[in-house]
Amino acid sequence: MDTKKTIALDMDEVIANVTPKFLDLYEESYGRRLKKADYWGKKIYQIEGAMEIRDRLFEKGFFRNLPVMPGSREGVRALMDDYEIFITTAAQEFRNCLEDKYDWLQEHFPFIHWRNYVFCGDKGVLGTDYMIDDHARNLEGFRGKGLLFTASHNIHEDRFTRVNNWTEIVDFFQEEQIKNLSV
Repeated sequence: MDTKKTIALDMDEVIANVTPKFLDLYEESYGRRLKKADYWGKKIYQIEGAMEIRDRLFEKGFFRNLPVMPGSREGVRALMDDYEIFITTAAQEFRNCLEDKYDWLQEHFPFIHWRNYVFCGDKGVLGTDYMIDDHARNLEGFRGKGLLFTASHNIHEDRFTRVNNWTEIVDFFQEEQIKNLSV
């Protein structure tokens, strides 16, 4: 029996789309809707004067109703044919998010078993073959192959293989399967 290679998938900004929530919070607080050019290159709460929006991350319920990243559900299902998928999130910083994230996964990705949820602090301890994350800091200590999922705050990062959307992720892993068959 062949053992499947493993992929660790970050939640926020990889399968859960946090940006619309921050855009809504900014508009609620400041009375205007940001354009992409206003925050591209940083996080929305890093805009001058908007740091209090980051405090909302600590509220129970913040992570519960985030939209699903376009294409992620279908992409994860496709990857599960050839890879074992682990959902990994650095949930310890925001203590109230643990239940929110668990419930979100149960609702939007019920086909991933709860045993494949990894709520952690330092993702460098993960021993998967691949990891997809939007934060370069999480990929720095990772020993497998790290893929950086494009987000507004990481556009200047160039140390990792970049994927811009779920179509590119599925394509990347199809190419990996072809390489592995030819070895």
